[in-house]
Amino acid sequence: MSADQKRGYAAIPNRTVMGRPRGGQGPGGPGAHLVREKVKLKDTKGTIKRLGAYLADKAWLLALVVLFSLASTAVNIAGTRINGIVVDNYVAKGDGRGLLLICLGLGAMYLISSLFFYSQARVMITVSQNTAVKIRQDLFEKQQKLPVKYFDSHASGDLMSRLTNDVDQINMALSQNLSQFFGGIINLAGMLIAMLLLSPLLTVISLVMIPFMFLITFFLSRYTRRVYISQQGQLGEMNGYVEEILSGQKAVLLFSRQEAARARFGEINQRLKKSAILTLIGTGTLGPIMNLINNCTYLIVAAAGGYLIVKGHITPGIVFSFLIYMRNFARPINELSNLFTTIQGALAGAERVFEIMDEKEEEDQPGAIALTGVKGDVAMEEAGFSYVPGKPVLEDCSLAAAAGTVTALVGPTGAGKTTLISLLARFYDPDQGRITIDGEDMLSFTKDSVRKNIGIVLQDTFLFSETLRDNIRYGRPSASPEEVVEAAKLAGAHGFIERLPEGYDTVLADNGDNLSQGQRQLLSIARVILTRPAILILDEATSSVDTGTEIKIQKALMELMAGRTSFVIAHRLSTIKNADQILVVDGGRIVERGSHQELLAQEGFYANMYNSQFRSGLVMQCSP
Repeated sequence: MSADQKRGYAAIPNRTVMGRPRGGQGPGGPGAHLVREKVKLKDTKGTIKRLGAYLADKAWLLALVVLFSLASTAVNIAGTRINGIVVDNYVAKGDGRGLLLICLGLGAMYLISSLFFYSQARVMITVSQNTAVKIRQDLFEKQQKLPVKYFDSHASGDLMSRLTNDVDQINMALSQNLSQFFGGIINLAGMLIAMLLLSPLLTVISLVMIPFMFLITFFLSRYTRRVYISQQGQLGEMNGYVEEILSGQKAVLLFSRQEAARARFGEINQRLKKSAILTLIGTGTLGPIMNLINNCTYLIVAAAGGYLIVKGHITPGIVFSFLIYMRNFARPINELSNLFTTIQGALAGAERVFEIMDEKEEEDQPGAIALTGVKGDVAMEEAGFSYVPGKPVLEDCSLAAAAGTVTALVGPTGAGKTTLISLLARFYDPDQGRITIDGEDMLSFTKDSVRKNIGIVLQDTFLFSETLRDNIRYGRPSASPEEVVEAAKLAGAHGFIERLPEGYDTVLADNGDNLSQGQRQLLSIARVILTRPAILILDEATSSVDTGTEIKIQKALMELMAGRTSFVIAHRLSTIKNADQILVVDGGRIVERGSHQELLAQEGFYANMYNSQFRSGLVMQCSP
């Protein structure tokens, strides 16, 4: 275990930005703003209040639960008192016939009490499930409104854990613990009143140990709260690691890292086990302690009751009823004590859920309007950006791309090309300077409308586990089947789709793993074609395919780029010779600009890169 983990921090696996591993930009890149989550206690009262807000519209159902609980408790109190009367008036006098009739009546009463209890549980299940659905829906909707930088710095597995495991903890607490809480309070009050009416003296004796019970409950609940939060954090870390390893299983196999993956999982699993053991010890300790206190109290009250019977102050029936009342009085105390510990899991889960809900959403500038009628003139004026304050990734970047032109971005890995593209797509906004579309500051438009006018084809495209047709029209669900086919034809994907058993209705595996890399790229191009964007961004769209497939994709890209303002990131400089302008990015700055021939004539950075690739290509071709 690392020093950070010992201090209560949960490690967060690396995520990706625009399809690339975080940290690809060097020390100032996306990986630099990685956060660590520290396990700590927060506002318990505020958490309970917010959970209560979700129950506010179900007040009448909760009132029904209380009503059923009152009825069940009243029947139990009456039945217990009747038991005492039976002892004095029927058992002591040997009245068998009367005893039989009373027992039949008691049986009917207990059956009615069970029906009330069942109804209470049934209503509470309805309340808890509806509440869990609402919380889960709100959390998912909130996640869709968070900015890209939030997902850069939080493991997706942990976010999934909050949406599933933590909400389930809340659901269980509401369905089981809340009904027990209502029933316990009502039962406690009812039994206490019945005990006072029977024997005030025995009641005082039985209440002597109550303060000790609550003190023990208070201190144990504080401990279990901490370990519950730790356990939930460890569970989120495990989910994040499992999600990462399963997604990259091919890489694990390729580099024979199975043993390392198993060892890493074993470490996380052991930490989770330790947290779970501490949690169970905390929750399991309270029950035996309470039972010991209850049994000692029961023994003292029984002895005192026997003494009062011998002295003739009370009857055996009263002591018999009182002892049953005392048992029923102690039971809700134990249940409430257990609730104070088991509900810690729900509160820990709720805090993790509300932590996301309190995150700042992606917002537009005040007065932002929708971007419509785009011509495609794009300019960047002295733009600067940092993922971490004080560590700029881009500085004083300026460019101008006229409508319908192609602008290529080249430069070494980590130079800032992808970050620059991220600014154009409004995944981030510049810290300095501005970006304009058709002469208007991009900040004056809503982010959603800007992105609807921008199409992006990444090196590593993402496909959903849906049909090919649904994947192609993902960005435009209203597209007709004919438009989908036309887009596939323009992208060069129609041929292989027709050869599939189900054609356009073929359901893809996870991220389209049942297709080749080139086929996935063609589908992503078809998807962008269908959205009809005015501005196009190509981020290494052909770098991971063979030459034959690259030719097909290049043809599809030419169809896509026709008449559109296009930005192309390329490492193979031979593919961008015909770009209207080429920008050379190095160290977060645009160091050269011009056409292919102009940059070669300058004999600078670009010329060195191009000649180096050309010489490497000759060496590869001449190698045996």
